[in-house]
Amino acid sequence: LWRLGYCARLLKTNHFRTAASNTSFPAVWMLLAQHSGRIPGLFVVVKKNTFFTMPETVEDKTNPELYLPHPGVRGMTQLNREAFKRTVVVPALKVKKEIVHSVLKSLKQSVLQRPGLKRVVEDPEDEDSRFVILDPHRVPEFSLGESEQQVLKQLGVHPEVSRYHLELGYENFKSEEILRAVLPEGQEVTSGFSRVGHIAHVNLRDHQLPYRHLIGQVIMDKNPGITCVVNKTSIIDSTYRNFEMEVLAGENNLVTKVKENNIAYELDFSKVYWNPRLSTEHGRIVELLRAGDFLFDVFAGVGPFAIPAARRKCRVFANDLNPESYAWLLHNCRLNRVDTKVQAFNMDGRDFLRGPVREELSRELPLLKEEQKTAFHIVMNLPALAVEFLDVFRHLLVGEPCSPAALPTVHCYGFSKDSNPARDIQERAEATLGTSLAGRCSTFQVRNVAPNKEMLCLSFQIPADVLYKRPCP
Repeated sequence: LWRLGYCARLLKTNHFRTAASNTSFPAVWMLLAQHSGRIPGLFVVVKKNTFFTMPETVEDKTNPELYLPHPGVRGMTQLNREAFKRTVVVPALKVKKEIVHSVLKSLKQSVLQRPGLKRVVEDPEDEDSRFVILDPHRVPEFSLGESEQQVLKQLGVHPEVSRYHLELGYENFKSEEILRAVLPEGQEVTSGFSRVGHIAHVNLRDHQLPYRHLIGQVIMDKNPGITCVVNKTSIIDSTYRNFEMEVLAGENNLVTKVKENNIAYELDFSKVYWNPRLSTEHGRIVELLRAGDFLFDVFAGVGPFAIPAARRKCRVFANDLNPESYAWLLHNCRLNRVDTKVQAFNMDGRDFLRGPVREELSRELPLLKEEQKTAFHIVMNLPALAVEFLDVFRHLLVGEPCSPAALPTVHCYGFSKDSNPARDIQERAEATLGTSLAGRCSTFQVRNVAPNKEMLCLSFQIPADVLYKRPCP
């Protein structure tokens, strides 16, 4: 009866945590069956694809109190670390100190493995002995199995399991455990953040806002190197791609230094756009470039495409409308010693394409010889609007078309909520260009931005009949 009652409580607890922990009902049912003894040895593996996240919670299902802070912290909005203290009873073995290492090695599957908690503690009544703390999940009835008892007898240790009163404090609990104990039951717990240098950036939901300063402090406490936590308070502005933010904890210093693909960048996170989730995409595009190629970066930001391209000995033209981004772009070019290899501009994207880009293409394309392998790449990383800029390429150049192999390649980024995002972004690009790209383009899925919202990169060579306007005879 006790076991059935506990399993019912376990099922109820996991049911209400489903939204936060992403645990499916079948997994909970299997967990219930496991604890009722129907499926011995069954275990469930939940695979997560995370970015920078708080340390994941591994709950002790047999003795859940071991990993739960004091219940009195529920509803706390100002962090009081002392309120998290509690004492729990855990199984322990009393052994002579000279054989502690042998016992740990022999019972490594049963010994407590939780980070931050000591596995071996002193015996206050016997200085020659130590208590080896056991995992309550592995020793639920405060008794060891036959195999473990045989091992202990060989070591000369009495197999009787003691009840040890373990003191737990704020420092022993993980971030998610603390926040799950504080926020109202059944509500989603913030479990992830983006890290930009010393800054942790979170996007809190409305129900989490009353606890925002506590959440910020917990993130800072539990993640070494984080000295500032900010929350986005507005959507990204489509003009300068920055957003308002509130400092939740730590120092009000938003000028930071980051490293991406072995290149250092400095920036003011409150005034420019920087997304650490795009590092793989930056590297993917740069890998397409060879020495001597041209890169025209229409929405360059602080230089994550431009600077590594310049280091690969490409000829780079980088532009950004945001004056702050332009200033940090120049700064980062100097920081990485490529300031003589990057021509930077502070212009509207259309003006940049119709001005410096057209001038350079008009000068370089006619000079290319058939055997030359120089490639021209145009990167347009402004997913909210970039597709709308493609009409600029219609008759951008005048004259006879260059060799088909030399036609510039465009890498245009966009968002899509369509059920077929690749088809959606291609059709939108075709409508803006005024021609079909069937068989002449490729689509790469960059990342999932939100439920039912994808970020994609559409790559294609600009068709000659689009790019060139033939002069009248």
